[in-house]
Amino acid sequence: MSNNIKPQKPAPTPSYSQNSALLASRARHFLPNAHHYHSKALQLVKARGVYVWDEQGRRYLDAIGGIVCISAGHNHPKIKQKLMQMLEDDEIQHTSLLYLSRHVVELAEALVAVAPLGLDVASFTNSGSEANEMALMAARQSTGETIVINLRHGYHGGTAATLAQCGHQSWRYRAQPGAATTSAMEPNCYRCPFKQKRESCDLECATNVETTIQTSTHGKIAAMIVEPVMGIGGLIDPPAEYFHRVTKIVHNYGGRYISDEVQTGAGRCGNEFLLSKELGIDADMVTMAKGFGNGAAIGAVLMKSEDAAAFAGKLYFNTFGGDPMQTAQARATMEVIAEEKLSVNAVAMGQRLENGLRELMKHHHLIGDVRGRGLLLGMELVEDRDSKQYATEKTALFMDKCCEKGVLVGKGGLMGNVVRLAPPLTISAGQIDQLLEVFDRSFAEIS
Repeated sequence: MSNNIKPQKPAPTPSYSQNSALLASRARHFLPNAHHYHSKALQLVKARGVYVWDEQGRRYLDAIGGIVCISAGHNHPKIKQKLMQMLEDDEIQHTSLLYLSRHVVELAEALVAVAPLGLDVASFTNSGSEANEMALMAARQSTGETIVINLRHGYHGGTAATLAQCGHQSWRYRAQPGAATTSAMEPNCYRCPFKQKRESCDLECATNVETTIQTSTHGKIAAMIVEPVMGIGGLIDPPAEYFHRVTKIVHNYGGRYISDEVQTGAGRCGNEFLLSKELGIDADMVTMAKGFGNGAAIGAVLMKSEDAAAFAGKLYFNTFGGDPMQTAQARATMEVIAEEKLSVNAVAMGQRLENGLRELMKHHHLIGDVRGRGLLLGMELVEDRDSKQYATEKTALFMDKCCEKGVLVGKGGLMGNVVRLAPPLTISAGQIDQLLEVFDRSFAEIS
């Protein structure tokens, strides 16, 4: 019997410069809920400042900031130089808190220096989800209680404990049972669950937090976790007085108040590095990620020393929490934000953008509401301003229209009808005007 079997040629490597090949591989190897924003998938391969480029070399203004992760601008020269020098010097790329590293200590000191008064302990993780997990664990350990209050429409991450605090059914799984957690009404002034007006209400939404504790718990809680501006929830931005009332309620029932600044931190929403400090929120813990590292995989928790003391005698370890590269990038990002006064720019450009959006409202009735703080803004799109019917399909169409014209925006809200805007804090007045011009044309085409 002949043994002349010819060796088979290896299968050709697919060209992943083609979007079709990438989509086919994703369909084979990714979870079926791996989604992308646009009707025609977009491959991004290059970035600089406020711009990104696709594989065809076409440029886009990134008005969603790498999903609210880019604060100092894509590939900022100072941050690049810092990382390149560390590699050139053969600095250790991975270690852990089992060994000493100056980078993690320098970052902790810098963070505590800009934190709200009393938050003097910092711990680092590799994501906002993990930061919120740690804050929840700290609150439960410190108080000896387990129940956590969250808000309907809130979002705090993709891990088990954080998704248990999620107020969106599309994000929740059977793996996140509702035990030891309960939800208060969302402080949404545009769609007030109490049918009140922002200018004349008595903050019934804040009172509802106490009602929730009184009717859904045994009278003691571990914590309440709230975003100062609810990002995924559709840029819901309560008045500052809401937080003042709610923190008092939480403390009266023995709980810790956790301010989730994963999206609102890093100078995006005010003149301070953290919005909690800007608004005078009496938080016991503040969490952050995303823009904190300008895209690096790093999160952080700030807490009071008395709560941190509850960890004594227990072990905690995070393999990648406090790595030299990530902490050095976060530290360089903080320096850029301070040196270039990017928080000041965020306030000014945010106001310019908000004013422009409100002007567009006069001509495009698809815009039902404009809200947010600094450079974290949202437009809620509705079919009719009286009924406030969700314009979900038109929101997706608007995003595609903007993409065709070289502008990338995001979306949020329970019904996916809120356009999310979070460009890098380096954006200029001319670029804001470019955004508004593209929005105007896109709305006109939809109409």
